[in-house]
Amino acid sequence: MSHTNRTYLDNAATSFPKPRAVHDAMLRFATEVGASPGRGAYAQARDAGHMLYECRRRLCTLFNGENPDHVIFTLNATDALNMAIHGLIGGGGHLITTWMDHNSVLRPFNALTPRPGVEQSRVECDPATCLVDPDAIRKAIRPTTKIIAVTHGSNVTGTLQPIRQIGAIAREHDIPLLVDASQTLGHVPIDVQADHIDLLAFPGHKGLLGPLGTGGLYIRPGVEKHMHPYRQGGTGSASESDTQPDFMPDRFEPGSHNAVGVAGLTAAVGWVVERGVEELWRHERALCAQMIESLTSRDELPGLRLYGPQGVGDRCGVFSIRVDGFDRPQDLSDLLEREYGILTRSGLHCAPLAHQTIGTDRVGGTTRLSLGPFLTARDIQYVTDALAQVCCVRAG
Repeated sequence: MSHTNRTYLDNAATSFPKPRAVHDAMLRFATEVGASPGRGAYAQARDAGHMLYECRRRLCTLFNGENPDHVIFTLNATDALNMAIHGLIGGGGHLITTWMDHNSVLRPFNALTPRPGVEQSRVECDPATCLVDPDAIRKAIRPTTKIIAVTHGSNVTGTLQPIRQIGAIAREHDIPLLVDASQTLGHVPIDVQADHIDLLAFPGHKGLLGPLGTGGLYIRPGVEKHMHPYRQGGTGSASESDTQPDFMPDRFEPGSHNAVGVAGLTAAVGWVVERGVEELWRHERALCAQMIESLTSRDELPGLRLYGPQGVGDRCGVFSIRVDGFDRPQDLSDLLEREYGILTRSGLHCAPLAHQTIGTDRVGGTTRLSLGPFLTARDIQYVTDALAQVCCVRAG
């Protein structure tokens, strides 16, 4: 029988719970508005259009974007990454990524590589910290380099990459920098201007605390001129033309929007902005420090190994562990849920090169514990006490 209470530690997959305002906003839109933005001149359609713009505006406030019309709504971060990668790579070129990237970057790159004239370089990371050396990015640059893609926060080890230094190198060489902010936006400070970010891909349902099926791509003004839309269709604008509009955001937003989802995302981003990313980041770092102090206590947790940075300086709240005596990380996840009500995710986490980097690719990966803003110090104590009990039993 499963444990009656639950402690949710799978926020790297999707955040839970959501702020109450998110559910209220979605219900209000579904029951009181319901119209498709940009598809009518009546009041509800105008309300829906205003809501889309307000969400774009709030997102720009969050990451210091230059123009709300350059926030493109997508299905999720994967969709945003595909939009950026396929949009920039046309007639060939060189691509740079790292060993810490997610399959949402690796697979689009791999799909393009068989094309004539397309090549890629994968920059390795330090096996202990999983950090990328910015100078290694610099050395990988070629005259034909079209894009540099970097995951800001690892979904395996929580490692935070030095995106500002990497961004400065990319800007120096006039190469677009694509940052995958799936594990960071909403709780780790990001400034697209100061960090020299050209394209910022993000999900709405993780750190932003919005609903599943939402996400976005911020495109720095001017970069869109070098991108090809990889989808075409109706936009409610310039309907007399049989080609895609060339103005933003319509250039990259064909079809009807997930307006109910964006209504929830608008409320979620408002919640994040109101509380302040710096405050949410302070809370997460405090929980990270508590988690690290407990997980690295060899006497209390014999046989447990924590991967990635062993301090709070270069990480966010994503932790990968293995415990001696569990051949499969899934077995540890099952036990934690059954006996303690602790919900985690095990496996390779769609990041095979990251697991190769830390040496866990051939043993089924790791058990991942990922934090969210509604967790408390008491929750972390409960989780680490449970792991201590498990480790002591396994150690005999």
